[in-house]
Amino acid sequence: MNAEPIDILVLAPQFAHAQAPRTHEYILHDDDSIAALGASARKIRGLITDGARGAPCDLLEALPNLEIISVCGVGFDRIDLETCRRRQIKVTTARGVLSDDVADMALALTLGVLRRTVAADRFVRAGDWRATHHFPLSTSLKGKRMGIVGMGDIGIEIARRAQAFGMEVGYHNRRVKEGSPLSYHPDLITIARWSDVLVLCLPGGDATRHVVNKDVLDALGPDGFLINVARGSVIDEPALISALQEKRIKGAGLDVFADEPHVPPELTSCDNVVLQPHIASATQETRSEMAALVFRNLDAQFAARPLLTPLAF
Repeated sequence: MNAEPIDILVLAPQFAHAQAPRTHEYILHDDDSIAALGASARKIRGLITDGARGAPCDLLEALPNLEIISVCGVGFDRIDLETCRRRQIKVTTARGVLSDDVADMALALTLGVLRRTVAADRFVRAGDWRATHHFPLSTSLKGKRMGIVGMGDIGIEIARRAQAFGMEVGYHNRRVKEGSPLSYHPDLITIARWSDVLVLCLPGGDATRHVVNKDVLDALGPDGFLINVARGSVIDEPALISALQEKRIKGAGLDVFADEPHVPPELTSCDNVVLQPHIASATQETRSEMAALVFRNLDAQFAARPLLTPLAF
């Protein structure tokens, strides 16, 4: 135990007071603004944030003694990595902890859209079953092709689940996965054209902004479905809305959006879309594990031990 507690700024309020084992004693500052911190800003040595809040340049510059950013998630596209590199601020993520739950959500959205489970629930609740005795036929997963964009830990888990449903799986990635038996597709147009279901689990950021555009959606085609458990920024949202409205794709399952929590009314009014409020990793078990990993990384930093899940940049 350190002689003095270590000051940590918390921008991920859901983890601020998580009951996770800690080697060190910490003072957790929950302030939403640096101005509220005042003189305490110079004391901050660690930052807990998430993918939504990140760590922009102005925040980092206001924390002159910051040593480590521990991210409660796997998204780092809103962290100013150039400033971190220049100042040698270390960054860790919750890599590996949330892969199963996010993969589960990808398959839940796939089932929701193809098998129309959400629409069928509304059908029963509205009394339409009694009135018509008929619900339209849905689409089977078995025998369909699932294309996964981003074959990291999450993509691998999605592939395993899809195969259990009898789906054929292919992928697009920056690099070929050595030893993978899955079919590799060199670009987004190619994999979209091959796929019945296109699942997005690639990183966000400038490099992937709007990579799923009108051309990709047209390649997916009128019998294709789009699933997004990545970042809302990877899709050209107006292009997606047009494709759904014009039936140029058959449906979509979306956990993320371009301007969260604001979802365009054109999406909420579409009956061929299943929507979730960015909750793919939001289970009690995973959030508890994420909080524990956040503090294990902080503990390692302040005990001069190797970090558990450092981000290489």
